[in-house]
Amino acid sequence: MKYKDYYKTLGVERTANEEQIKKAYRKLARKYHPDVSKEKDAEEKFKELSEAYEVLKDVEKRKAYDTMGSYQPGQDFRPPPDWEHQFRGGSGGFQDVEDIDLFDLLSGLGRGGFRTGGAGRSGGTFRMRGQDYEVTAHLSVEDAARGTELEIPLPVTEMSEDGQLRRATKSVKVRIPKGATDGQRLRVPGKGGPGHGGGPGGDLYVNIQLKPHDLFRVSGHDLYLEVPVAPWEAALGAEVQIPTLDGRVSVKIPPGSRAGQKFRVRGKGLPRPGGGEGDLYAVLQVVTPSVLSEREKELYRELQQASSFNPRAHFS
Repeated sequence: MKYKDYYKTLGVERTANEEQIKKAYRKLARKYHPDVSKEKDAEEKFKELSEAYEVLKDVEKRKAYDTMGSYQPGQDFRPPPDWEHQFRGGSGGFQDVEDIDLFDLLSGLGRGGFRTGGAGRSGGTFRMRGQDYEVTAHLSVEDAARGTELEIPLPVTEMSEDGQLRRATKSVKVRIPKGATDGQRLRVPGKGGPGHGGGPGGDLYVNIQLKPHDLFRVSGHDLYLEVPVAPWEAALGAEVQIPTLDGRVSVKIPPGSRAGQKFRVRGKGLPRPGGGEGDLYAVLQVVTPSVLSEREKELYRELQQASSFNPRAHFS
């Protein structure tokens, strides 16, 4: 039996924890995946990485592997005498050990990973979990509020009947639930790359990114809306109509309101996944007329003479 140094393949220490092993695999898998890699022998390297990860991520298989000891890669070796009895329930000893593939032996300890149809890799087909994929979905605020269905094209690698990898495009329909927020990461199990040799499909991760809106600014599940008001509306008070995602509502502006003041309209934000809605905040912007008639100018002059208000009094 030829020894394979799975830790060296992933570039981690034998003391590496589960998270370190996963991080190392993902980094190298992105580098050597046949879909994107320009590295020499990327396909074979990717298979080696997947094999190493399938063993080291599984507690039982990793323990059995570690118990075999450490050798030079490619070195002939034989597991300890009690290994088969301890991990496979056998009576001890191996027949035709040179024909046994190390990974085939470890694969028999549990489910998942590669599978082959007999002693040695050449006698069967690979069984490998599909590649995970990560995409960004650009949604309008309205789609995020109502929920939507997206059709996402994925470049995937499929294995043909003769064992050759080939590139293909897979179209996946993904339902985005209402209330999805900017920066949210959704996991869609089994919708990533197809498995090989009957292996399960990988997962698809969808990163939500909201498009800029003409009116609303999004913060979590809350919405912010700049509401322009005339100087006299801010000074005397008014009732104004403002837009929301599901129609217009009235907001009362109290007398003496100032620019930048916020008024909360409850339940008019984005839906929350667990129920309920965020809020809409109306932010006042006091806007003066850009063009004044003579009468308007006269009234402003009268106000200037009559008012003792000094907006810069705090400078003194």
